[in-house]
Amino acid sequence: MNRIINMLDKRSFDSLGNADHGWLKARHHFTFAGYYDHNRMGWGALRVWNDDEIAANSGFPPHPHQDMEIITYVRSGAITHQDSMGNKGRTAAGDVQVMSAGSGVRHAEYNLEPETARIFQIWIQPRTRGGQPSWGAKPFPKGDRSGKFVPLASGFAEDGEALPIRSDARVLGATLKAGESIDYAVGPARHAYLVPAIGAVEIDGEQVHARDGAAFTGGKNIIITALQDAEIVLVDSE
Repeated sequence: MNRIINMLDKRSFDSLGNADHGWLKARHHFTFAGYYDHNRMGWGALRVWNDDEIAANSGFPPHPHQDMEIITYVRSGAITHQDSMGNKGRTAAGDVQVMSAGSGVRHAEYNLEPETARIFQIWIQPRTRGGQPSWGAKPFPKGDRSGKFVPLASGFAEDGEALPIRSDARVLGATLKAGESIDYAVGPARHAYLVPAIGAVEIDGEQVHARDGAAFTGGKNIIITALQDAEIVLVDSE
């Protein structure tokens, strides 16, 4: 069940949309494919957050996208990307890839490894439609995110080390040791959505466990305290 406590809307892992295709086991934080919940249509410009487990030697065959910023955060294993622009690359655990679908692109995402790949797939609406599609990937060592949020993908020029996206949004990552705290200011008229990839945190007295979601309204400073060693992903969007 969702719970709203001090502007925090918690979505427990067990409450998420569920799809089991054999080779793919997916949980949907928001309405997606065969899962529909009119209360979970997105959060600001954030439209999709899928928690995917992709079996060894399987994956998503070529398929099209248009007018969407698609960010893949690899939690464990690796994903191999190929697309109609001629790009091909392997993105391993701790790394991030971004595909700006623009006016249209076809891509495939395969797990060519002997182990299950676990990813967060995040879709954010672009600020404008169309444009030349693009793809890029980059490592983000977890040690560099220790005790602080680091931009992983961003539509803001000041986040120069982040992978670029065409949206007024940021995807940030942080790692915390048990007992450590960090804060994050959600600006007015902004939307923040946080998911621990591993571990558990406490926010406003509410425990948020691995793969739970927590949505925040704008104009709030949130304090995140790790109850266990934790790896956090946060999207801040319009």
